[in-house]
Amino acid sequence: MEMTASSTKWGCECDVHLSSSVSASMAAPPPPSFRGSYDVFLSFRGEDSRFSFAAHLYDALERRGVNAFFDDHKIRRGESISPTIKKLAIGGSRSSIVILSQNYANSTWCLEELVKILDCRKTMGRLVLPIFYSVDPSDVRKHEGSFGEALVKHEKALNRNVDKVKKWREALTEVDNLVGWNSLPIRYEPKFIKEIVIDVLQVLFGLSLTDAKRLIKEDSRIPKGIEVVPEKYSNVCSIIEDVGEELIELLEKFVSEIFDSNDDDFNLKDVNCMLKKVWTDL
Repeated sequence: MEMTASSTKWGCECDVHLSSSVSASMAAPPPPSFRGSYDVFLSFRGEDSRFSFAAHLYDALERRGVNAFFDDHKIRRGESISPTIKKLAIGGSRSSIVILSQNYANSTWCLEELVKILDCRKTMGRLVLPIFYSVDPSDVRKHEGSFGEALVKHEKALNRNVDKVKKWREALTEVDNLVGWNSLPIRYEPKFIKEIVIDVLQVLFGLSLTDAKRLIKEDSRIPKGIEVVPEKYSNVCSIIEDVGEELIELLEKFVSEIFDSNDDDFNLKDVNCMLKKVWTDL
């Protein structure tokens, strides 16, 4: 899977960390619909992905036990989704995933969200993960394409408030420099979402690659008190897992032959000979 920010991988960017000791302090009590902390706040342009990519990503995260804020699901029917509620949700989330799509910058609401998200990154140590969804990351960074057109439109509409547009420009440049995902090299969307969820499980919950892949494969949720494979062993586990089903079948056959043996003189020399035979059969 290709990562953005000059194809930077996880762990190569000092920003990829969590600050669990920092909590959000709010001036006013939260509204009834705000239920407390979330693992992930999803920021997206509704008309681009509310009923497609963003909804599918939300569902994939929730199925793994990742508590995500998605405005269609976390607000009770009849309640308005006010900017105040969203700001509370951003501040109360351990991380934010920003889905930068074609029309993201057309929405002043989305741009204000982005400013708030990046402010929480600076002041509260929150993790910010951008997804460049069917857009060129350089358009976001250089304010070109649909992003450039949107900013020019906002400048004309807010000619008396140039500072606000300047903040939006700075926010877009900043988010482009963070480690994230680029959808353009990956044509198959379910695979793209799967890779995102695996990365989130690793970064937010400290799972090894092996444990994260296992949760996806078994269609399981994150259990409480999960035993995480120690980092020093995770690479070995990944290598073993990547060998494939054929080796697993051979190992099962090998173990089965050992335990099916009724020979009282069965010893390590027999095990060695049997292993060589199985390996030769491969």
